Amino acid sequence: MLIYNVTINIDESVHDQWLEWMKDKHLPDMLATGKFTHAKMVKVLVEEDMGGITYSIQYTTQDRGTLESYYKEDAERLRADAQKMFPNKFVAFRTELEVISQQIP
Repeated sequence: MLIYNVTINIDESVHDQWLEWMKDKHLPDMLATGKFTHAKMVKVLVEEDMGGITYSIQYTTQDRGTLESYYKEDAERLRADAQKMFPNKFVAFRTELEVISQQIP
């Protein structure tokens, strides 16, 4: 299992609009690709020197092949949607995480 993690710092001037868009549009669109089993959005509780508000969005996928399919088939379109809605109002970086162990009581 892999986690595709996107860390985003969003400008406070569009924060509320962006947060609503993420919950109502972008997260459902990501899940609608069929490549992720679930998504989790968390707020980073550290103040950034550059300002803005930072979030980590974690999308769980079953394997590398599925994630590669997302990159080839969906990533460009979905990233363009964010740029179109919030031009020059956020910075994002992406990481891939491999789940080694998960324990649920």
